[in-house]
Amino acid sequence: MADALLEAQDLRKYFPVTSGGMFSRVKGFVKAVDGVSFSVYPGETLGVVGESGCGKTTTSKLVLTQEAPTSGSLIFKGKDVSQLRGRELKEYRQAVQVVFQDPFSSLSPRMRVGDIIAEPLEVHSLMSRQGIKDRVGEVLELVGMPADVARLFPHEFSGGQRQRIAIARALATNAELIVLDEPVSALDVSIRAHILTLLEELQRELGISYVFIGHDLAAVAHISDRIAVMYLGKIVETAESLELSNNPLHPYTKALFAASLPSHPDEEREELAISGEVPSALNPPPGCHFHTRCPYYMERCSEDEPLLKEVSQNHTVACFLY
Repeated sequence: MADALLEAQDLRKYFPVTSGGMFSRVKGFVKAVDGVSFSVYPGETLGVVGESGCGKTTTSKLVLTQEAPTSGSLIFKGKDVSQLRGRELKEYRQAVQVVFQDPFSSLSPRMRVGDIIAEPLEVHSLMSRQGIKDRVGEVLELVGMPADVARLFPHEFSGGQRQRIAIARALATNAELIVLDEPVSALDVSIRAHILTLLEELQRELGISYVFIGHDLAAVAHISDRIAVMYLGKIVETAESLELSNNPLHPYTKALFAASLPSHPDEEREELAISGEVPSALNPPPGCHFHTRCPYYMERCSEDEPLLKEVSQNHTVACFLY
């Protein structure tokens, strides 16, 4: 297998919680990401799923250098991202782009489409004005839109068209990795399939890698090569997409799939419901973080923390049942 394009090693992000007043002091830490490791290879899609508050968005912010890790490291093409400065950091940000969830708020209503797509080129490249204009037209055509829409404003487009524009902006700098932060959840169901198909076509044509973050298990399973399941700041299971869909092992993963709609009305699934809310990341449960909601709870679960263990080829799970 080729070397990883991006590799996270024991990545952690803790946010301090302080008491009020002039002489505030730290009274604890929100452990948003707590020891996460994963790899993304050239031309593949890594899906990341989990409930709200599990750490998916914070993980994406660490990849995008919007947040600095508390500990651990991100390795991009063999280089530690935290050590990049100046030109090398600029090249990393050029190579790693993002498509946000809501195309209605991620595109400035005061800028024309051409200026929105040109902006990262003006920051990251030394291209001439004509070169930038040509590149804008090129990426618009890549996402299935005519080049002359560059003169229009975002409000003149539908939600699906706006998301195509956002994808074009991410492609403009010849990105190698794109973080897709729930890119279809704000769109009509009829439009989602078109955007997912577009992303797959672009990946085949350009060899881009994706980190696809989402709640919609069907969408994530469809587009991803591998999936990582997160719960309360930790990865609890990873497997190839088809394997995870057909054979989820962790009780939390089983519950996620049980709660989603079956792909066929006659499909039989294990009924596994979990109760309660996700515990606070400020004071997570000891041992396995999921034990307070797990139907298979054992005494050991509240005392020891299960580590990710490979139970079959490329299928790892953090659970004492295995």
